[in-house]
Amino acid sequence: MPPHKSPLPQHRTRADINKYFILCVKVLGAYYPFAFIANSFLEEGRQMNTFLAPIEKPQGVIRKLVYYFSRRQFGKVLTPLKVYVARMPLGFGLFQQKISKLDKGLTLPPEMVLLVRQAVARINVCLFCMDISRSFTIRASMNQAKFDALGEYQSSPLFSDAERAALDYVTELTKEKKVNPDTFARMARHYSERKICEIVWLVASEHVYNMTNIGLNIHSDMLCDIAKRNRR
Repeated sequence: MPPHKSPLPQHRTRADINKYFILCVKVLGAYYPFAFIANSFLEEGRQMNTFLAPIEKPQGVIRKLVYYFSRRQFGKVLTPLKVYVARMPLGFGLFQQKISKLDKGLTLPPEMVLLVRQAVARINVCLFCMDISRSFTIRASMNQAKFDALGEYQSSPLFSDAERAALDYVTELTKEKKVNPDTFARMARHYSERKICEIVWLVASEHVYNMTNIGLNIHSDMLCDIAKRNRR
């Protein structure tokens, strides 16, 4: 078998790689499982540098502990910690950590929580967020076929009418930054007022993660691969 040849020009710039990579994810993301995208295209993504250099040796005891616990939980220090959190006052990092803790108080099923977060990250093309949320589904032994079919949720038999209505709302809110009253009404037939507000929270807070990573050119940490290896 001949060696794999990249479809990009031999003398390519970082901008060429970035443009090609994002285009591939946008085109293929709706039709293929995320794992396929990761395996086929994230090799190119590894060549993309973050806009700010990762800080490998943080200053201060607390930041060193953050790095330590990241290695214990994920098998590596997450890139957002090295690029963003390491440069900011500790309160900003604690704020982002608080988001994940608040999710534990939601009444929505954990699978629905991650479906919403994954849907928003896919639309915004936040590769780090797509990767980390999907790794959580692997670690929790959730139905991977369902997350693979997220781009086809409107027609896939794996999704209930309630889930379709919620994902229609999430998709419209994320893409359009507004929602048609009919879209809201369809969702409201399936969810309580509390759960509706939780869905709004998930969309809004996911944007905090997405925009932080996109703004600093932070891409996938290949956490799905680590999660799969740890399950063997």
